[in-house]
Amino acid sequence: MKTEFKFYTEYNQFYIHDKNYVGDTSDSDFWSEEAYSGRLAIRNGILGVGTQCYGNVKGEINILYEQLPNNNFDQYDHIVEAGIEIHGGEIQISGCTSNYSEVRIKINNGKYRVRIYSSNLASVLEPDLAHDTDDDFYKIEVWTDENMERKILKQYI
Repeated sequence: MKTEFKFYTEYNQFYIHDKNYVGDTSDSDFWSEEAYSGRLAIRNGILGVGTQCYGNVKGEINILYEQLPNNNFDQYDHIVEAGIEIHGGEIQISGCTSNYSEVRIKINNGKYRVRIYSSNLASVLEPDLAHDTDDDFYKIEVWTDENMERKILKQYI
């Protein structure tokens, strides 16, 4: 199942989270040096995705029955994955500082692996300012998996 998204976010990040997630994503432990470098912050029930743009973010999320074979990583700038546990029967995507979930997908409770493919990062000329011309894109794949650790598959320099 594929769901496309486009929404406004701030502070070069958006969140993938459990419907029932409650917590603070602004503390320095969430966006640690490792998380910042890997473009992925991890906390129980929420993942913070680091974006190149500050503003309009676009992408797609794909809920899979199983992990797909490795794609051609050459077409992406950065690829990272980690696990998330869902307890509320729904995975959501929200912008930073937003109280509204832009994407809501019913999903069985359990542990999932989330892979984020980032592309067109060089199109963003001023990462700290919002521009309608920014063309970075985030493809997200989600499948059932027990592995919760962060793993960088391709690092953007």
